[in-house]
Amino acid sequence: MEKMPQGYYIPQPFRDDGAGGIDKGPRDIMRDMQNPDMLVPPKTDAGLIPNLRFSFSDTNMTLNKGGWSREITVRELPIATTLAGVNMSLTPGGVRELHWHQQAEWSYMLVGHARITAVDQNGHNFIADVGPGDLWYFPPGIPHSIQGLEDGCEFLLVFDDGNFSDLNTFSLSDWFAHTPKDVLSSNFGVPIHAFNHIPTEQVYIYQDKVPGPIETQKVQSPYGTVSQTFKHQLLAQPPMKTPGGSVRIVDSSNFPISQNIAAALVEVEPGAMREMHWHPNNDEWQYYLNGKGRMTVFAANGNARTFDYRAGDVGYVPFANGHYIENTGTETLWFLEIFKSNKFQDVSLNQWMALTPTELVQSNLCVGAELLHALRKEKWPVVKYPGFSYYPR
Repeated sequence: MEKMPQGYYIPQPFRDDGAGGIDKGPRDIMRDMQNPDMLVPPKTDAGLIPNLRFSFSDTNMTLNKGGWSREITVRELPIATTLAGVNMSLTPGGVRELHWHQQAEWSYMLVGHARITAVDQNGHNFIADVGPGDLWYFPPGIPHSIQGLEDGCEFLLVFDDGNFSDLNTFSLSDWFAHTPKDVLSSNFGVPIHAFNHIPTEQVYIYQDKVPGPIETQKVQSPYGTVSQTFKHQLLAQPPMKTPGGSVRIVDSSNFPISQNIAAALVEVEPGAMREMHWHPNNDEWQYYLNGKGRMTVFAANGNARTFDYRAGDVGYVPFANGHYIENTGTETLWFLEIFKSNKFQDVSLNQWMALTPTELVQSNLCVGAELLHALRKEKWPVVKYPGFSYYPR
């Protein structure tokens, strides 16, 4: 590789087995450095698996007074048909206006704090403050709002339809703007002039003052509060720990309202990997929170492809495709696995082999006692073995 002045090396598309050659033409060197396994695919990659990676950094920003948003849908990542994601930020006091969706909304708070409100179909209301590592979930059709508190906030929204766009939603201001004022007057029983200053188009995000303490905003409903909370503190949930990392799973079993979306927060230490596995219930939509990782996806019939990920990237794995994710950096890799399902399910390759007759595994793979005796009957979502950690290819 050619040496750059700052001590970096220009990556070149060739392997130590002699495959490939020098790229002397125009190129984006920094992009190649971010995606080394696309520039130099592992020898085991083969076939025509479609793109399974897209970065929020490559999306269009919608800027408003009060915050911003950007999204990844099937427009950006065509393979991702089951789920779509929105990355949103609100200033202190910034409001994502009163609105509702045809899709379920699942969210993970990345930075800062927000106040969320909702009312269900039975007149039960809900108000709560959320912070880093907290989730919220609003079923389809449930009206709600989000407002940044003193430190503002940034969060990930996930919707159970890959075609979803947050700019195509049901907003309070939009409905008012497209309803005759005499109809509004008749509906609410107030004079027409009460609507002289309503917005003329959808507000979407707007700037307001920081709300006071949550106790000062309580509204008493004659029907009471919601029977199932819309909030879950995922980061406060005790993790399943294994050598090399941890996993926190959230689905309808511990967050009952979340009937359409299940998820896992995965921690992979340097040198460790999310074990070889697949999911038997639906496609997997990923969001990378911290660190750097490499995922190889096996799609049967000799097809496999490797992708590199870093914070802010979205990954995708089609239904039942085998895959694994290695931590390729020096800091802990954190990412979310998200599914259009009410339950989190995965199948461990190691556990499957351990619970299958030994003779059958031995004859199928032509392996001996060294591997067969190392198989585990217990599932370890994240693995790290002394002397068998990640190393650069």
